Amino acid sequence: MAARGERAAGAAPAGRPRRPRLRAWLAEHRDAAAGSLRRLAREPLSSLMTLAVIGIALALPAGLHVLLANAQAVTGGWRGEARISLFLERGVDPARARALRRELAARPGVRAVELVTPEQALAEFRRLSGFGDALDALGENPLPATLVVTPAASDPEALVALAARLRALPEVEAAQLDLEWVRRLHAILALARRGVAVVAALLAAAVLLVVGNTIRLEIQNRREEIVVTKLIGGTDGFIRRPFLYSGLWHGLLGAALAWVLVEGALALLAGPAARLAELYASAWRPAGLGAGASLALLAGGAALGLAGAWLAVARHLREIEPA
Repeated sequence: MAARGERAAGAAPAGRPRRPRLRAWLAEHRDAAAGSLRRLAREPLSSLMTLAVIGIALALPAGLHVLLANAQAVTGGWRGEARISLFLERGVDPARARALRRELAARPGVRAVELVTPEQALAEFRRLSGFGDALDALGENPLPATLVVTPAASDPEALVALAARLRALPEVEAAQLDLEWVRRLHAILALARRGVAVVAALLAAAVLLVVGNTIRLEIQNRREEIVVTKLIGGTDGFIRRPFLYSGLWHGLLGAALAWVLVEGALALLAGPAARLAELYASAWRPAGLGAGASLALLAGGAALGLAGAWLAVARHLREIEPA
C-alpha cells in the first residue's frame, strides 16, 4: 500500500505540466484564428471581393444541387407515372375482376388499381378511333377487361419485377409496361447529376486556386515578419498556423455567402413558382438547401479554404529563409 502510494505521488508531478501545455497550445490557436480574422477585417474591400468570388463559385454547384432536387421532387409527383396494363382472360367474370382489383390494390409496391370494363374500353375506343360504324357491325365486344396498375416505385428494375409477378397471375392473359419515358427520365436525371458533380469539381478547383493565390500574396506581404520570426526561433508550425486559419476563414465565410446567395435566389423565385404550381393544381413548393446540405456547404467551403492555404504555405514558405 505504501509503495503504491509512493508511485502515485511520484507520477503526479510528471502529469502536471500537460494541462499548462494544452492551455498554451489552445491559446496559440485562438490567437492565430482571431488575428487572421482581424486581418480580414482590416482590409474590407479586398477581403469582400475575394469572398464574393469564392461565394459565387460555391453558390453555382449548390444552386444546381437545389435545382436538381426540386426537379426530382416535381417529377416524382407527376400523374404520368409508369402504369402496368393487365389484360384479363375473356372468361373472367366481372365479380372476379372487381375482387382481383381489390387484391392487387392491397399488395405492397402498388399505389392504385383501376378496373376498365370491356364496355368502358369499347366506348373509349369508339370515341378515340372514329370507327363507330365498323364497331357496330361486330357481333360482340372483342375487348377484354383491363386492370390498370399504378406502381408505388418509379425505378425501372422494380417496375419490371412487379410486371413479371403480375403477368404470372392465372386471370391475366397479357401485361404491358411502358418503360420508355421512365428510362428517359432516369437517364436525364443521371446525366444532370453527373453534370452537377463535374461543375462542382471544377469550381472546387477554382476555390483552391483563389484561396491559394490569396495566401501566397499574404505570405509575400509578410515576408519580413516571417524572416524575423525564424531568426528568433519560430517553428514552421507556428509560422504556418495564421495562414491556415486565414484560408479557413476565407472558405467558411465564402460558403456562408454562397448559402445567402442560394437562399436569396430561392426567395425571389418562390412567388412565381407557387403561382405556376397553382395553375397546375399542384401543392409543390420549391425547397431550399436544408440543414444537411447547408452544413455540407459550410464544411466543404472551410475544407477547401484550408486545403488551398495548406498548398500555398507548403510551397511558398520554404522559399523564405533568413539570409
